[in-house]
Amino acid sequence: MSGGRHVVVVGAGPAGLAAARAAADAGARVTVLDAADEPGGQYWRHLPADRRAVSEHVLHHRWGTFGALRAALAEHPAVTVRTSAQVWSLDRLDRTDDQTDSRPVRLHVLVGEPDGLGRERLVLEPDALVLATGAHDRTLPFPGWQLPGVVTAGAAQALAKGERVAVGRRVVVAGSGPFLLPVASSLLRTGAHVVGVHEASRAGALARWLARPWELAAVPGKAAELAGYAAELARYRMPWRPGEAVVAAHGDGQVEAVTVARLDARWAPVAGTERVVAADAVAVSHTFTPRLELAVAAGCALTPARFVGVDAAQATSAPGVWAAGEVTGIGGADAALAEGAVAGAAAAGGAVRGAVVRERDRWRAFAARLDAAHGVRGGWVRWLRDDTVVCRCEETTYGRLREVGELTGSRATRSVKLTSRAGLGPCQARVCGRTLEELVGEHGAEHGTDRRTVVVPVRLGDLAAPPSSPPHHPDPATSGDHP
Repeated sequence: MSGGRHVVVVGAGPAGLAAARAAADAGARVTVLDAADEPGGQYWRHLPADRRAVSEHVLHHRWGTFGALRAALAEHPAVTVRTSAQVWSLDRLDRTDDQTDSRPVRLHVLVGEPDGLGRERLVLEPDALVLATGAHDRTLPFPGWQLPGVVTAGAAQALAKGERVAVGRRVVVAGSGPFLLPVASSLLRTGAHVVGVHEASRAGALARWLARPWELAAVPGKAAELAGYAAELARYRMPWRPGEAVVAAHGDGQVEAVTVARLDARWAPVAGTERVVAADAVAVSHTFTPRLELAVAAGCALTPARFVGVDAAQATSAPGVWAAGEVTGIGGADAALAEGAVAGAAAAGGAVRGAVVRERDRWRAFAARLDAAHGVRGGWVRWLRDDTVVCRCEETTYGRLREVGELTGSRATRSVKLTSRAGLGPCQARVCGRTLEELVGEHGAEHGTDRRTVVVPVRLGDLAAPPSSPPHHPDPATSGDHP
């Protein structure tokens, strides 16, 4: 067993797995925590071990990379991977300048089935923390989006990859970003008929992909991946329509049809272009929102775009805390792998290879290109009606938000939330938070709706039992299963 620093990695997607391997190779003891049943994250979500697919590699990009990372961590004596491990809270342990060896944070973890009783409680105080918490879909509201059958694109892909279940027989895929293409591909492989893929960004915005072609040449794999999706679209005669959006869903207790409209450059619907398309499911995603709860709790500074700010070594502004992957910017799995390798080595106190840093920088440039082409434009508000639900948990409508703003004269998100109850439901504004901020005029506030002291709901009974490992001496040899 290694006697180096104890590094905890939160998240077992591409960034987290790469960080864990780099930290272990640099001589650290590593504990990986992930809330899912198996490692891999959303990108490598797969069937459980007791019912593996015969040709799993066909369903995933870079499946061999995942296999190599999983095997390396399983064989490394200094690595422990805890799945079904939910970090529900984080305490910042403030230290003075003369306490350079003190631990930066305390993590509160529950291990076990989320709805099960008697979950194991862990309290960990690592020497270094790597946050690889990823991101989740952002879905802009539209009339009827609360109907059964309207799901996030990420949920549709998770069911397709993790359960081989299609969300419907006739599915419309809509939103913004290249993520829509692998979602459509996953649905096709489960037997669904994808009626069409509707990309909100117009062709003019998408032309930014062609700017600075030397940057694209630095990431040739993406060009091949895009060509593969284009061939699949052609093979299934599946239309891909830029500059269009689902602006309403219709049905009696279930989606039966959607209204699709052309959009202008600001994403406002163009009058007279609406048409109704029959469908029993809609998979929709307008880019992604980073999972910032733990980063905010740790005191990490955020960028103006509301991602975790990091330096050249992926270190955050919080001492002893590093970050990698989508929580620092939406760049895809390749960027996450490179960032994770940098963060893991740095967190362990090891040397960061220049080649990995250069690869990371190439993928960061690619991520900037993605945002320029697919970033959300403000005109989408034009497709809302007063009876459009904005917060699905509390059924708060757009009209109610406007009414509250007029009656109170407040444009502060907190005030509007307390008065209208938007964002106060079970999801705690994870779905509607960014939308709420934009609608009430506080978009870009430092922490906004991302500050949550309790990251996920917990039972009082889970907290009554003493922790199973002492906070200053975690023992990875007795703390769980390897992947």
